Amino acid sequence: MQFTKRLTQAGATSQLAEATAEAFKEASGEAELASKRDLDRLEDKTERSIGRLESKIDRLEAKIEAGLAENKSEMIKWIAGLAFAQIALLLGILIKIS
Repeated sequence: MQFTKRLTQAGATSQLAEATAEAFKEASGEAELASKRDLDRLEDKTERSIGRLESKIDRLEAKIEAGLAENKSEMIKWIAGLAFAQIALLLGILIKIS
């Protein structure tokens, strides 16, 4: 094994090199490492999720804009109505006074 050979060349005893290589092999086997395929799947899944979220955000923005337009229209109606009522009230007062 290349790993064992490298350790012995670095000055480790063959027994230590073999034990280290075996321990490393066991630890690597127990570790849950992601493969390139796993990462590609995760990337695809993440991109799809982002796409769905962007779509939801677009729909929410459209609803908010529609609501704001409706509220603006309602406010204009109320302001115009109050302005006419105020003018009518002032005219009534002026007529009463004169």
